[in-house]
Amino acid sequence: MKVISINVNGIRAAARKGMFEWLKIVDADIICLQELKAQPEQIDGEEFHLDGYHRYIHCAEKKGYSSVGIYCKVKPEKVHKGIGAISTADWSDVDREGRYIQADFKGFSVASLYMPSGSSKEERQLFKYDLMERFEPVLQSMLRKRREFIICGDWNIAHKKVDLKNWRGNQKNSGFLPQERAWMDWLLNDGENLRKKPLRFGDAFRVINSNEHEYTWWSNRGQAWANNTGWRIDYQIITPGLVEKVIPESDLIYKEERFSDHAPLVIEYDI
Repeated sequence: MKVISINVNGIRAAARKGMFEWLKIVDADIICLQELKAQPEQIDGEEFHLDGYHRYIHCAEKKGYSSVGIYCKVKPEKVHKGIGAISTADWSDVDREGRYIQADFKGFSVASLYMPSGSSKEERQLFKYDLMERFEPVLQSMLRKRREFIICGDWNIAHKKVDLKNWRGNQKNSGFLPQERAWMDWLLNDGENLRKKPLRFGDAFRVINSNEHEYTWWSNRGQAWANNTGWRIDYQIITPGLVEKVIPESDLIYKEERFSDHAPLVIEYDI
């Protein structure tokens, strides 16, 4: 099963850059998109659909903002729009921003997540921290279920020093703050800042690739793309039962074409 995750930074812009033509060729089973920046009526045209796929989107209330989607060949047993749809807690503030959608299939679920960035102002960083804390019991509940999970998306956190080019200069910047990195340590049970009772999710990319200079996002400023001054902030986070199911020959980060400031993350699973 081939799964793709990509922050499109505007689905209409990505379409103009040829993303859907590429998706037809790559022939994935499930495609998770983040930051669509569009309302349903704005992407009803044929150019935003893929033959042979079912499409589900969860849009932000604010026009031109956030929003996530899933394209899949097999029709899901159920689709959950918003974290509130899989939790008993109140997630209305997050769900209004269209940051999570989950499709349930037989024996496994795939989600598209767009974690907020805290780089614009302190208020948004606090919102990000709050979401991370509230998301913990949701993640814990996933490990208790009799199904596997793949949480695709832009998590807006570079986990380790190897996951961004200029780590020394970014230690006080959102996306590489100590608290964010410690949270990823806890999530993946992997790192220097392990919290009590860490979880055991896996980072599918790192299961099969430990190389340096592997990034999924590059700033549009300066020569970041040309100089490969990037960050690895897009992930496919998987439950423990899938760690040994990641196929080593996966396509991984696609950089032959640019559809966004993020690159598609392509991973195959033996399921």
